[in-house]
Amino acid sequence: MRVAAAPISWGVCEVPGWGRVLDPDTVLDEMARLGITATELGPPGYLPGSPEELASALRGHGLGLVGGFLAVPLHTGDPRHLAEADRVAALLARAGGDVLVLAAATGLDGYDERPDLTDDEWRTLVGTAARITSRAEAHGLRTVLHPHVGTHVERAHEVERFLADSPLPLCLDTGHLLIGGADPVEVARRWATRVGHVHLKDVRHDVAARVRSGELGYTQAVREGVYVPLGDGDVDIAAIIGHLDAAGYDGWYVLEQDIALSEDSPVDGPREDVARSLAHLGVRP
Repeated sequence: MRVAAAPISWGVCEVPGWGRVLDPDTVLDEMARLGITATELGPPGYLPGSPEELASALRGHGLGLVGGFLAVPLHTGDPRHLAEADRVAALLARAGGDVLVLAAATGLDGYDERPDLTDDEWRTLVGTAARITSRAEAHGLRTVLHPHVGTHVERAHEVERFLADSPLPLCLDTGHLLIGGADPVEVARRWATRVGHVHLKDVRHDVAARVRSGELGYTQAVREGVYVPLGDGDVDIAAIIGHLDAAGYDGWYVLEQDIALSEDSPVDGPREDVARSLAHLGVRP
């Protein structure tokens, strides 16, 4: 398995007021100490914005770049979002990345609210994703669509609809799929040949159900520990990997355990949780 990490497992998130943000050197150093050899980019502005400085910062910790996450409102057709995607794709490509992980943002801050789309807005979403894919290809990058809580591709029927309407590969995020109401094992079984990237998460089903029912907002669910180290939750990680292996998937498995740190959070907590996830996968330093 090619296993990578992401800064969100250390609480680094693009949402304003998400929580305490650890400095990049601490996060990258802890990744390296765990034997991880590559990472996703993290939110805008967290790591250097110059390709040369970014590549140098990662090399200084023995890390390569897998790619990066970009959440933009695909349904509006705003050309500024195409320009932003072009800028991010250029940065990722020049710093050694391979994949642009695209999400259909609502345009609101955070992931706690989600207006409905009209059919015309949905068609614009699909078309914008295609245009961003073309721009990323021009930089030598692949693009995958990431179903994500609080975006316009979140729920099981939206994942099905997107896969029917677009040829874009899927970022199979085991946690967001479950919280959104899909069965990630079934998605892996049915759509393994459409999977172009994987985010591995484990989830507490009881907390996820409260998010789906509207009882609990997503941000608060993260603070209450909806995500746990692999093997501690209710996602059948082994079955998912088995379906992908059988289909010949040879891409990255990115450990993404979304957390929000408070000032009182244990400083070693993120590293210990990622270490437990690695051990569950049989990957050790």
